[in-house]
Order: sequence, then C-alpha cells, then structure tokens
Amino acid sequence: MTESMTQATTKEAPSNGPILSPEEGVRGWICVIGSFLALFATFGFLNAIGVFQTTYQETSLRSYTSSDIAWVFAVQLCLLWALGPFYGRIIDTYGPAPVIYPCSFLCVFSLCMTSLADEYYQIFLAQGLVFGIGAGGVFTASIVCVSQWFIRRRGLAVGIATSGSSLGGVIFPIFVNRVIQDVGFYGAVRFTALFIGILLAASCLMVKGRLPRRPWNNKTPWFDVTLFNDKPFAFYILGSFLVMWGLWGPFDFISSMAEAQGFSPTLALYLISIVNSTSIPGRIIPPHLADRIGHFNVITLCSALIGGSILCLWLPFNYHPSHAGIILFALVYGFVSGAFVSLLMPCVAKTGSLETLGQRFGTFQLAMGAASLTGLPIMGAILNRQSGTDFSGLQIFASMSALLGTGFLAVSTYFLSRARETWKI
Repeated sequence: MTESMTQATTKEAPSNGPILSPEEGVRGWICVIGSFLALFATFGFLNAIGVFQTTYQETSLRSYTSSDIAWVFAVQLCLLWALGPFYGRIIDTYGPAPVIYPCSFLCVFSLCMTSLADEYYQIFLAQGLVFGIGAGGVFTASIVCVSQWFIRRRGLAVGIATSGSSLGGVIFPIFVNRVIQDVGFYGAVRFTALFIGILLAASCLMVKGRLPRRPWNNKTPWFDVTLFNDKPFAFYILGSFLVMWGLWGPFDFISSMAEAQGFSPTLALYLISIVNSTSIPGRIIPPHLADRIGHFNVITLCSALIGGSILCLWLPFNYHPSHAGIILFALVYGFVSGAFVSLLMPCVAKTGSLETLGQRFGTFQLAMGAASLTGLPIMGAILNRQSGTDFSGLQIFASMSALLGTGFLAVSTYFLSRARETWKI
C-alpha cells in the first residue's frame, strides 16, 4: 500500500486543498462492510487452500508431488502481497474503481477456467496466476480504502474488514466439500465462482475511496533498498519474513496429515474451518488490545505463540494422533495466526516517518510476497523427502522459522522502544 495510507494519517485536508469527507461516518462503515465481503471472497478463499491441496493430491494431480501442487497456492499468496505497490499507485492516482472492478472479474474468470482445467499447467495458470493477480488487487483496494476512512480507530476497522477473510476460511471448506458431494469437484468450482462473483459485485458498489485523485508521480520509488539502513525496519521485515515463511503450513497440510492418520475426509477438511473460526476473534481482539499496549509487543508475542503452538501442539500429533489434540491446535493456531496477519501492516506504519510510509509498505509487501512464494514449496519438498507420510520435518521447519522470526521482531521492538523512550511500541 502506498501514499494513500500516508495521506490518510492526516485528519484534515491541507488548507489549500480539497475538503475531505468526514472521517468514519456512514460511508466509512459501508466501506468496511464492502471490504469485509471482498476479503471474504478472496483472502478467505485462499485460506481454504488445504481443501484443494488434498483434493488435487487424490484426483487430477495425484501423479504430482505435494511440493508441485503447493506451487499453485504459493503463487496465489505471493501475488496477493507482491503486486500491492503497483495497485496502490493506481489507487492513489485514479481511486479504487480501476483496480477493484477488473480484479474482481479476474477472480471469477479464473475459477471458471479452473472448472475446465484438468492438466497441471492449466490449473497453475487459472487458479494460481490469474486468481492471485485478481485477489491481490481486491485485497489492496479494500485495505487502502478502509485505512483512508479511519484514523483514530484504524486498527479496529482494518481488523473487522480482515476478519472477513477468516469467515471465508470457515465457510469455503464446508461449502466446497458439501457441493463436491452433490455435483462433483468441477461443479463445485463453478458454484464457488458464482458465490464469489455475487460477493465481489456487492463489494465493488461499497468500497469507495475517501481521498481525492492526485497526479501520477513518476519520481516515487517502487522499492527502496536504502530503507534497510534503518535497523528497526530491517529487523522487522526480516522477522516478519521468517514467520510468514512457515505461517501457511498448517493451512495447507493439516487436512492431508489428518487423513493420513485415519481421520475421515470430511473431518479432515473441516479442520481448516476450525483454524479459521478462531482467526476471526484473533483478527479483532489483539489489534484492539495493541492500540493500548503497543502493536510491536502484541505481534512479537503472537509470533512466539505461532512457533510454540506448532512445536508443542501440532508436532506431537505426528506421533500420537488425537482428535482432541489436533482440534486444540487448530483453535489456538487460528487465533494467533489471525492476530499476526492483522498486525503486519499497522506495525510497518510505526517503523518510520510519514514521508517514507508509502515506500515502506511497498518494500514490505514485496518481502511478504517472496516469503509466501517460497514457504509452501519448501515445506512440500520436505514432506516429499519424508515419503509424504512423515510431517515432522515441515512442522519443525515452520516452528523454527517462526521462533527465529520472533527473535528478530523482539530486536526490532527493542530498538524502537529505546528510540522513542517508551515500552508501548
């Protein structure tokens, strides 16, 4: 996200500039509702990647490895973040409409093409590449516009909007699984495209920008490597990269692991919904608490709990399968992972001045895109090396990367607290 959020941090328009609409208000909350629906249909659908990972492994892509299939979803997640600087610049100049309308169409079109695909390259292009490009635009437009309308309660507003992705992660695994039983996989994808199309059509009418259009600034850099000279930002982006590296492991592999341990296919797929169910309060309560005790303090704690929950709750399931144990892990992990994702962008805003906020968001999103692109294939490759049945390697990778990332986040928090002489960072 770019200068839209920089401008949104000022409460009033410049005296010689256009008068802005009042902060929050009915239009602001309509934008939150529209963003909630948009993220439900895009990010929420991506949260259900485990359903497709398991289905593809058992059907049309059973001749491919887990790592090969994971690349489809890794590309989706990467494009969700990596194209943010490009989309943000367009939103700054022309408003959200030129981004959210065509990108919504791409999301629906990609699923229609996926319903006709039965080869790996066709699924990769349709579901991985095209849906990722579309979802990235919808995601960026939604977050930027909500951030424009809300200043004092931005954390709460963004948390409510992003909770739509968690609710989508609850609904879509159940929806897809039930429809597959009635009309088959390809029919289920078509019904999903219709469902997502209706939601995105409604969101396009509600997501509106607050700030006026501005001239295109050719001098604004897309990616500023000099920002890494700032220690708090450098350690923060490194820590976030490492946590994000393993973050999506449970979302993608928990269903396959449960099935391999003898769980019924239906219960195994519903584990993804359980993870996302507690992600809803996780995206709202911790960000609201962070407004009081510091965003960096909360995100560092949540990243430690991400690594600890994988190590202490998920890894033992590999040796002692238990319905109660895996459900407990899903509940805990959903809450802390949801909090971590919701706090990523507010923490970026705290690492530097308003003058560099746009460049910081762009640089950070590219780093998160790289982490999302490589994390799942690495874990899939580890699983393949362990015969596809021993999940301990990818579990250890995910937990250690999260715990190592926690250390770098703690260092970033320390530098910021010293510089600002307060522990509420």
